[in-house]
Amino acid sequence: MRFVLVLLIVLATALGPGFGLAQQAAPADTGETTVDYAQWDEFATAIERLLAEGNAETSRLETFREEIAGWRSRFLDAQSANETRIATVQAQIDALGPAPNAEAGESEPDVIAEQRSRLTAQLEEARAPGVRATTAFNRANGLILEIDEEIRTRQREALLEARPSPLNPANWGAGVSAAQAVADTISEEISGSLSTEWRRRAVRDGAPVTLGLTVIGLLLLTRGRRWMSRFTTWVQTRRRRRGRILLGFCVSLGQVLLPMVGMGMLAGAILSTDILGPFGRALLSGIGAVIFGGLSAVWLTGRVFPRGEDLPATFDVSVEIQRSARRSGTLVGVLTGFAVLLSQLADAAVIEPVAEAVLALPVYAGLAFGFFWLGRVLKAASVRATEDEGSRFGKRILAVLAQALMGVAIVGPVIAALGYHNFADALMVPTAMTLGLVGLGIAFQAPIRDGYAWMTRSDIEEARAALVPVLTNFLLALAALPVLALIWGTRPAEIGEFYARLEEGITFGETRVTPGDILAVLLVLGIGIALTRLFQSALRITVLPRTRLDIGAQNAAVSFAGYAGIALSALLAVNAGGIDLTALAVVFGALSVGIGFGLQNVVQNFVAGIILLIERPISEGDWIEVGSQMGIVKDISVRSTTIETFDKQQVIVPNADFISAPVTNWTRGSQIGRATVNVGVAYGTDTRRVQHILEEIVRDVENVAKYPEPGVDFLGFGADSLDFRVRAILLDVNKIMQVKTELNHRIAERFVAEGIEIPFAQRDIWLRNPEALRAETPPPAAEEG
Repeated sequence: MRFVLVLLIVLATALGPGFGLAQQAAPADTGETTVDYAQWDEFATAIERLLAEGNAETSRLETFREEIAGWRSRFLDAQSANETRIATVQAQIDALGPAPNAEAGESEPDVIAEQRSRLTAQLEEARAPGVRATTAFNRANGLILEIDEEIRTRQREALLEARPSPLNPANWGAGVSAAQAVADTISEEISGSLSTEWRRRAVRDGAPVTLGLTVIGLLLLTRGRRWMSRFTTWVQTRRRRRGRILLGFCVSLGQVLLPMVGMGMLAGAILSTDILGPFGRALLSGIGAVIFGGLSAVWLTGRVFPRGEDLPATFDVSVEIQRSARRSGTLVGVLTGFAVLLSQLADAAVIEPVAEAVLALPVYAGLAFGFFWLGRVLKAASVRATEDEGSRFGKRILAVLAQALMGVAIVGPVIAALGYHNFADALMVPTAMTLGLVGLGIAFQAPIRDGYAWMTRSDIEEARAALVPVLTNFLLALAALPVLALIWGTRPAEIGEFYARLEEGITFGETRVTPGDILAVLLVLGIGIALTRLFQSALRITVLPRTRLDIGAQNAAVSFAGYAGIALSALLAVNAGGIDLTALAVVFGALSVGIGFGLQNVVQNFVAGIILLIERPISEGDWIEVGSQMGIVKDISVRSTTIETFDKQQVIVPNADFISAPVTNWTRGSQIGRATVNVGVAYGTDTRRVQHILEEIVRDVENVAKYPEPGVDFLGFGADSLDFRVRAILLDVNKIMQVKTELNHRIAERFVAEGIEIPFAQRDIWLRNPEALRAETPPPAAEEG
């Protein structure tokens, strides 16, 4: 509960201003003067004309869309203008009563009619800014939809654009020419920069700093990953069991960060000389992408497929398959960087589209090889996974991912060879990035569990079964969804549009529910439940033990406090969220109908549970018998009661059974009860002697009360024996079976010693016509032959 409460507070602090919490804390009475509608009309008309012409660049459309989104946000805020004034005037109009029906000849006093007319005019005037803002909001929203549709249409056209096939030998020369063009462009930029005297002097003066940055950068780039790898191994082997995986994970990030710092220092050293032009800077950035892709892939595959036995293995595959997976993952990371580099060169217009397609085909073939091998690894893991480890759902997910990777490995190079370079690029590169994102999520599993075990001082198995790591993984998955959308080509503006729609909320009648409202409801509800639990603990531990209430009454008081606290918390949460309960009247009405028909048994058990908690005919720890069930009461809830039988079985009994059926409570009020044992002796035995012996036996048994003293009754003459009954009051009825067993043992031993026979049942059988039972035996048949 503390973790969830802190999480809600953090989310409220982080997301409050973006989700409307600031507007709720200080609602602004925004009027028409806060928005320049004349400027908006002029701007919107220009955008509509531009969209009709259809010749605007995509970058300009994105810029215009961002501006329209800003206008729309202001219109959304302006829709709530004069809310307080509108509510006040509407309440005054409602106080006047319903307007008279002129067609039916109804009328009202002139004073009231004049007041109604004046208030109606004020209401229309107060609503005018909101109506105008709503109209402008709808127009802005329509323009955004048109721009998004135009951009998506252009993206589809570019995706299906066909280029000359890179398999045609006539196009191979374009690739060689592109490589030569890159070298020539870099050479021209460097020679042009060094052609001037002041530039040569600047390079010479800054040589010490450049040399220092270069040396340090080369050391970090070439040796940094190995240094951090050794340090990670040392941390994971030297530290105690709990927390070592989390600490090792954090330290292992240096395997990527340290070399990238070295790359940054090298880039800084080169850029400090100012000898590279725009193309050289773009090429340097692309080389950085290649290095980052390779380092990230090496680190990630090392976490998912660890080399040592001290780290938990994610997949149950052999060492050879894990080694192959590490190599394939590294290949995918490096080639993804090369694909990004080619895209940057093409965007810089240094290489032609044909040359880009020719150079990209080997890159896509290498990516396909890596995808295929990783797909085989996932397929092997899905086959070897047991039901306990992954369940059927997990095995199916692994199998689907394996098939998808193998499918992309086949389709990607084929469509690239056919000339659909953009389509292949939109398929292969996002697949590689998605693979890295999924691998990152898998790599986070072990550190999250280990961190939870370290914070709670539990073992790793308890952390694996705990709820907090699962919630953490769920939040990480939600946070990864926007990143996944960006990887697969979703524009940032479209993601912003999604969050804008969330900010608008959902309308129920005249009530709008936004994510800020929901977050406020959850926050207040979480605080209320936490305070309720704290109050219940104080009652149970501090207050109620000092009263004269029994344990059942104390449990009932704690339960009522919990129900009341939760109900009050729910009401406060709904009020804090600004949700109008009248808008949910239809839902409550439908719920009441459902209760009247389908939920009547649930309601009946609920009411019975309330009666049990108030009247307390049974309490926890009582020995009861209801229907055919007998056992000890373990828990009483509002719907059912849990009974533990003497066979140690948990039986859930609906509370309605305790109200409508007889209930025997053996221990209610006191632990005193009565035990009886029946015994018979053979005919001819001295009955007074038997009674005296039985009285002596029962008085000496432990747990039998001296007062009222036990007794022996001569019940009568049975069919086979003279019947006696031994009755005794027990000090603790819970030991009734032990007392009966001891009585039976002593009676049997004493009767043997006294020579008293305990008869068994005897029956005399008389045959009325025995001759009818005689059967004539037929003569044996003669053998043939």
